[in-house]
Amino acid sequence: MTNKITCYTKLFVILLISIFAHAQRQTEKIQIIDYQLLEAQKLRINNGDEIAVNTYNHLIKKANSLLTIKGFSVVHKTGLPPSKDKHDYMSIGPYWWPNPNTSDGLPYIRKDGEINPETRNNYTDFAEIDNFFSAVKTLKKAFYYSDDVKYANKNLELINTWFLNEETKMNPNVNFGQSIPGKNSGRCFGIIEFGGLLEVIEFLELARDKNILGNAIESGMFTWFTEYSNWLKNSELGREEATRKNNHGTHYDAQLLSVLVYLNKIEEVKNYLSTTTKARIFSQIEPDGSQPLELARTKSFSYSVMNLHGFLELAIIGQKVGVDLWNIASEDGRSIKKGYEFILPYITKQKEWQYKQIKDRKHSEEKLISDLRHACKQFKDNSFDKVLQQLN
Repeated sequence: MTNKITCYTKLFVILLISIFAHAQRQTEKIQIIDYQLLEAQKLRINNGDEIAVNTYNHLIKKANSLLTIKGFSVVHKTGLPPSKDKHDYMSIGPYWWPNPNTSDGLPYIRKDGEINPETRNNYTDFAEIDNFFSAVKTLKKAFYYSDDVKYANKNLELINTWFLNEETKMNPNVNFGQSIPGKNSGRCFGIIEFGGLLEVIEFLELARDKNILGNAIESGMFTWFTEYSNWLKNSELGREEATRKNNHGTHYDAQLLSVLVYLNKIEEVKNYLSTTTKARIFSQIEPDGSQPLELARTKSFSYSVMNLHGFLELAIIGQKVGVDLWNIASEDGRSIKKGYEFILPYITKQKEWQYKQIKDRKHSEEKLISDLRHACKQFKDNSFDKVLQQLN
């Protein structure tokens, strides 16, 4: 009898441990931030790696210069959106220029790949948000690598100014992004200008994990992201951007799903990746790995790399929620990996790029190699080891 009781007790304890472990796994929060990547760089810095230390010193210098700025805001622009509300974000399509055949320059005409300087001044919000996202990224890294809370506190201040402060906050919509003077007040393409929200999300996750994210900012940002994700999914421009068949659709997915992960809507993310994003991969990448809609651009190499980067972001999100996008392939061979296979011979000099590329592609080549190295580590895939060693 004693042996039976002992056996039952052991079984009961094992059952409790199993239930507890399962419950713990269920409550583990899925995050966008990649601590493994950050920690690897921090280790290189602490071990005195020359390149890592020099990069760190440059980062800290830049972060220190940000400590004295007052903040970034949509209300700083000199222009006024059609809504007459400065809290609404607005920008002008970068490749649209004054019409030389009309007295007032309207309607603007398109020059693909050629950026009109007018779209990058303080009349619109583009430069302001670009600087804001850059500052958040810099301060996030400076905080993680140095463990100095002053960088985190500055980031919290900047985030509060952009999103939450009543006098300076941005309304959660992009109704007036990438407008074309003389044609429209805003287009769906403006949504891509908010890819930097990923940096904000990563910092908020880091601040929460470090117990320095106050309730006011946490609840405020949860509300802002909820309203913004609803706008992305339900507004006319949001729904239109979701149907784009090129890099705009890819980066729409990456942006929306990053926000939904932060909001802990994991089942919605899994369903979206398994259907919409999977179909997007197969429709945009040909069996030979080419991306026709990106190859048709005047910066075809750059846009091909940009789109692959978006797919990589989506594959990493998929890995976090249990949806494998990195290894899936259509029956005729379309896949993300095939996209990389197509473009790599052009940077190993085995082939000469035969498509239009009006700008230097060095930055895009570096981005491609960096992304592929990251992908191989992330997915423990040695398929590209030989070519990466060659490029090294």
